[in-house]
Amino acid sequence: MDVPLASNILGTLGAVFWSIQLLPQIWLNCRRHNATGLQPTMMMFWAWAGVPLGVYNIVSSFSIALQIQPQILATLSLVTWTQCYYYHPTSPWSVMNALAIGSTLAAVMGAIEVGLVFALRRGLDSGVHWPVTLMAVLAALFLALGVGRHYVDIWVHRTVRGISFWFVGLDAMGDLTSMISVLFLPKLDVLGLVIYGTELVLWLGVFAAGGYYLFVPWGSPCTM
Repeated sequence: MDVPLASNILGTLGAVFWSIQLLPQIWLNCRRHNATGLQPTMMMFWAWAGVPLGVYNIVSSFSIALQIQPQILATLSLVTWTQCYYYHPTSPWSVMNALAIGSTLAAVMGAIEVGLVFALRRGLDSGVHWPVTLMAVLAALFLALGVGRHYVDIWVHRTVRGISFWFVGLDAMGDLTSMISVLFLPKLDVLGLVIYGTELVLWLGVFAAGGYYLFVPWGSPCTM
């Protein structure tokens, strides 16, 4: 289907935000030489979320930017995931170990995504639509589980730790612009809205938690 100009522009903005979203987090990890508080489970969920999200966006003929966006998400998530283990104090990983493991996982994910795209397109030609819906559900689920893992850490430690709020803000903006891009499509894609909307709401919750734990001490009575 023909993608309207507004959808293309907003989709491109979403892809740009998602292209740079994890860079502040990756830089923060490099600067402090640790990834304490950053959840590797979250990063792995996000890396795998890129597979069904990429399949769904491609098969649904979203704008080119939104088709590229999941590949960026998966790549940067894998880089951040390898940092979590490389910088761990007891990790035996070397730079070469991290590159080898990350590259192997990226190749496996890419092969699975390509295979699913061809399979689902053939299914759509035969009138089978439920696998496409399944891809949307899996993408939303993996993204939600990734951010949800950080909620567990917030609950346990009563603070938002180890995560760059620049990263959170950029990711939330990517979700928002992607949602609006989907709204400009000729046919409203509810599942696309659910995928990006779910993560946006969860990130807003992380912002709220960060604000809460930042300002609560200020409101506490002084003790002698």
